[in-house]
Amino acid sequence: MAGAREGSLEAPTRHALDWTNPEFFDEHKLFTEMERVFDICHGCRRCVNLCQSFPVLFDLVDGSGTMEVDGVAKADYWKVVDQCYLCDLCFLTKCPYVPPHEWDLDFPHLMLQAKAVKFKRQGASFRDRTLTSTDRIGSLAGIPIVSGVVNALNSNKTFRGILEDGLGVHRDAKLPRYHSKSLRARVTRDTGDGAEAAGPTTGKVALFATCYGNRNDPQSGEDLVAVMRHNDIAVTTADREKCCGMPKLELGDLEAVARSKEVNIPMLARLVDEGWDIVAPVPSCVLMFKQELPLMYPDDPDVAKVRDAMYDPCEYLMLRHKYGRMKTDFQQPLGKVSYHAACHQRVQRIGPKTREALELVPGTEVETVERCSGHDGTYAVKKESHELSMKIARPVVNKVRQNAPDHYSSDCAMAGRHIANGLDDGSEPKHPMTLLRIAYGL
Repeated sequence: MAGAREGSLEAPTRHALDWTNPEFFDEHKLFTEMERVFDICHGCRRCVNLCQSFPVLFDLVDGSGTMEVDGVAKADYWKVVDQCYLCDLCFLTKCPYVPPHEWDLDFPHLMLQAKAVKFKRQGASFRDRTLTSTDRIGSLAGIPIVSGVVNALNSNKTFRGILEDGLGVHRDAKLPRYHSKSLRARVTRDTGDGAEAAGPTTGKVALFATCYGNRNDPQSGEDLVAVMRHNDIAVTTADREKCCGMPKLELGDLEAVARSKEVNIPMLARLVDEGWDIVAPVPSCVLMFKQELPLMYPDDPDVAKVRDAMYDPCEYLMLRHKYGRMKTDFQQPLGKVSYHAACHQRVQRIGPKTREALELVPGTEVETVERCSGHDGTYAVKKESHELSMKIARPVVNKVRQNAPDHYSSDCAMAGRHIANGLDDGSEPKHPMTLLRIAYGL
């Protein structure tokens, strides 16, 4: 392989984000680096089937006067940036030139830098600011009377047409329901000791509810709590939490990410000091604390403390299973399960822990689908990208339909709903924690 060296066979590494350095926002330097990276991507093209960024880039190159990257207008680079939703799959699963390779290519974080430059220069639309203010929307839409009205309107075709024309939210996008009683309000806090420690786990978990889990899908969170407590694991919540920051990160609003960090990290770090591990039901939120915040704040000891105590739920259970501390007294088989491996869980580099957990259930056959669903939280609901998101999801939807499973599931509840939108048969996904709760007979 041209340009390769021995170090290219090492595990991929990420550089810290130097986002407080004014040079991070230097547009000339950004475009210079984008041209370098785009030229490497053009010569490789391995990532063409991952998302829309790469087809857009290659079409721009192939349609240019030179048929090379130098023939693409710099203003058109933003078309590539706008299609990237930071799934991270190109970096972790496809690209042979990531660091420590000498070409030092990190496409997702280059796109993140570009988004940050664009946001700093021109801000964001009212729609994009609104869609990424997930905790604020949840608080307002979760008011008892308001939640009923919002849910009714989101199911009304006439209103959805108005919403598309006025706000740019696609009329066919499957919007989440809102619940007046939040997950945090439903979880009673354990104060006593949990199960015995096992390996790196303490047997006590603090639940980071997440915006989506708190107001849109509290049932999955309740199922997670039930599964943990069935395994004698104590569960609590932080006194306060804000959005993890991932939606604002994808928008390029790094100052908003910083504001969320200043609320969440001290709360979670204190819980870690008190002996609690941390779990969250949404992979993107776990990834935010495991990867993105540590790269934004590489010298913050509390960020590192939270990173080291943060777990995906099935990662946590399977760690305890490794040390004989997970119960396997399952009462119900699950039959055939189509399991979609969410991108932001795959790139955590923890292995297929959800699949392994579900396969512990007797009478259960798990078929894994390892393709992006194309949802990304906001990408799938925007007027200009909904149909593209459905195109990206099509292989996943077709595979689930072909499998004809008893249940289909994704660690990402939003991805699960997107798959349901593609199936369009009235079926509903079940979160892996819901499936485990069913299997336990709880």
